Amino acid sequence: MSDPIEQQLEQRLGRIHARQRLGIEAEHEQRVFGGGINFFHPENWYSAHALIAYVLRLLGLYERGHRNTLAIQVRHNDVSLARLPPAFDGYRLLHLSDLHADLNPPAMSAIAEHVAGLAYDACVMTGDFRAQTYGDCAPALDAMRGLLTQLKQPVYAVLGNHDSVRMLPGLEAMGVRVLMNEQQRITRGGQAIHLVGIDDPHYYRVDSLAMAGRDVPDDAVTILLAHTPEVYRQAAHAGFDLLLCGHTHGGQICLPGGIPLTLDARIPRRLGAGAWRHGGMQGYTSVGAGSCIVPVRLNCPPEVVVHRLRRG
Repeated sequence: MSDPIEQQLEQRLGRIHARQRLGIEAEHEQRVFGGGINFFHPENWYSAHALIAYVLRLLGLYERGHRNTLAIQVRHNDVSLARLPPAFDGYRLLHLSDLHADLNPPAMSAIAEHVAGLAYDACVMTGDFRAQTYGDCAPALDAMRGLLTQLKQPVYAVLGNHDSVRMLPGLEAMGVRVLMNEQQRITRGGQAIHLVGIDDPHYYRVDSLAMAGRDVPDDAVTILLAHTPEVYRQAAHAGFDLLLCGHTHGGQICLPGGIPLTLDARIPRRLGAGAWRHGGMQGYTSVGAGSCIVPVRLNCPPEVVVHRLRRG
């Protein structure tokens, strides 16, 4: 293997994980039908953005929808966890998802302005840093570089279905700890919680909860980062306390009342946006800070979320 990035990935992820991910990317790049959890992948369709933009302009909604992408909402979500160590009572996680950083530069500037003044202890990002699902990763990495100057460390992330694994070295060089079926022990006041992250479970499907959580103590409080809520059943049965995810965009283009036309995910609609619970696990699905395919949002404003952990 002569490609320097591929060599880096094998050293970083191990031969099997790296070759699986790279192989699927090469085989399924730009695939519109088949593969992944869903059969239809509109984000891979060349003409999707032009068709959607044309229809919205025809309806007179495009300009308003584009302005809405700049109206970033800062949401606060309290999460009560019965086993939370006392040292982490009040611990805050800034949650960013679905930035699609190279699609809409003015929106990235708006996001950067909003996060610069927020108070939090760590930042987590749940994937889809890139607008396209194929091609050069450099524009997305350049856009992320600007945002990261406004974020406080530590920053943890997982990859999404738009992201190439070739972005991993670039993101980590910028100080982002990307969890690829891995866990990170976070300590405070002599106590600890565990942040667990899995590779994209929606399209590439090389995620492994078992591998990611294998070194986590049985009695530890665990927060799972996944790109999509589609792993909610597996995560709940595995005993995770909290799942933070995105992918759905909350529908992005919604009917009045925030009713999504589609969530692009095989999940109950109650899991499509905001806080939810399944069994003993709590979850939060971010509607995303960016936009996908077209830089438009209707009846579904973009958001960044500050989760505050509380002893319940």
